[in-house]
Amino acid sequence: MAYDIFGIGSRLGRPSLGKGIGSRLPANQQSWIAIPRFLQETEMHIRRLISAITVPLAVAIVAPGCASTRSQPSLKPPSEAVKLSGVCPSTVVAQADWEPEAENGALYHLLGPGYRIDQSKKRVSAPLVIDGMNTGVNIEVRAGGPAVDFQTVPSLMYSHPEITLGMVSTAQALTTYTLFPVTAVFAPLNKSPLMIMWDPASHPTWRGIADIGKSDAKVLVAPGALYTPLLVREGLLKQSQINASYDGTPTKFVTNPTIALGSYVTYEPYFYEHYLSTWKKPVKYQMLADVGYKDYESALYVRTGSLRPLSACLSKLVPILQRSLIEYIEHPAPTIQLITEVVQRYNDGWIYDRGIGEYAARAMRSLKIVANDSSGPLGGMDVARMQSIIAAYSSIYKEVGGKVKPNLTVADVATNQFIDKNITLR
Repeated sequence: MAYDIFGIGSRLGRPSLGKGIGSRLPANQQSWIAIPRFLQETEMHIRRLISAITVPLAVAIVAPGCASTRSQPSLKPPSEAVKLSGVCPSTVVAQADWEPEAENGALYHLLGPGYRIDQSKKRVSAPLVIDGMNTGVNIEVRAGGPAVDFQTVPSLMYSHPEITLGMVSTAQALTTYTLFPVTAVFAPLNKSPLMIMWDPASHPTWRGIADIGKSDAKVLVAPGALYTPLLVREGLLKQSQINASYDGTPTKFVTNPTIALGSYVTYEPYFYEHYLSTWKKPVKYQMLADVGYKDYESALYVRTGSLRPLSACLSKLVPILQRSLIEYIEHPAPTIQLITEVVQRYNDGWIYDRGIGEYAARAMRSLKIVANDSSGPLGGMDVARMQSIIAAYSSIYKEVGGKVKPNLTVADVATNQFIDKNITLR
């Protein structure tokens, strides 16, 4: 079996309308990103299942190259702790790893009033606001995944140097480090939302992934999903069970509910039960984090070479991100409303509405996907955990022909230097 050593497959199984992976990449980027051919040929064919939702938000829709003339409500001046003007770029650009969704809430929560949406470029911008205070700079959140033709975030950070922060998984950061070195400064998700789900009517005795491994049932996963060799190596699944042909559509699971499906706990369980007319019943699942999958998904990274030049900015910006995550997860509704409005305006086939977003936010809190790190503060990264991730994936990558920088250390790929240890989620 071939594995996607660039981590693209881990986000592949999210419903979207017919975007070809790699098919629209510039030729020079196809060569230096080296996306495997099986990923370039994969298509995500699924018809839109949810009607667009209209929500009463004050928003300016900005055509490419045009500025909004809408006046902004007055904001409080910043305290010194959150004053970013003079130390941060005038616009903090954050590149997400997927379409707008609840997992990105800490970024979207920072978008102040009078925000502007660029439908063509799939990005939204506004004054960067925390606690009603204008920090003196703007924030721009850019969609990833289909919106950028599935280019990896580390590669985008180097081809677009205006990007301040990029959302990257630890596994992807390790394998792209030689070409695109990036260092994590904040981990909003303490647990990965990846999971394996099954139909309880077909398998009433299954309680977890280990039970799946004791059977001969097939496990449908996205092409190149890197967690599968880890589960096989740990004896939780058998290699013969892996079916790496999940294209984001529910057809295979619905027509053959004896299989298991690898996807996201923040999406599929709710989607299948409440939106999928051919299913409309609960599923059961176990999160990969509960069987030892330790990856920090969707952490925020900077280019490693930018770490020192941005240090004064990050010293203030990272604690703001910590506070934003707390505000968002404790009161998610306004931010979810904003996210779903952005999805509607982008209108590119990503299936997301307030029901899914609010479910995801609840799941992130109740399942401790958003939680204080074992290192103590919210958003921190445990050094021992990071070391175990490096060790696990380094061996996996070598087995599949990937290249990992020799003697890569935790300090290369993550730092807690800017984390405020006193900011915790209660």
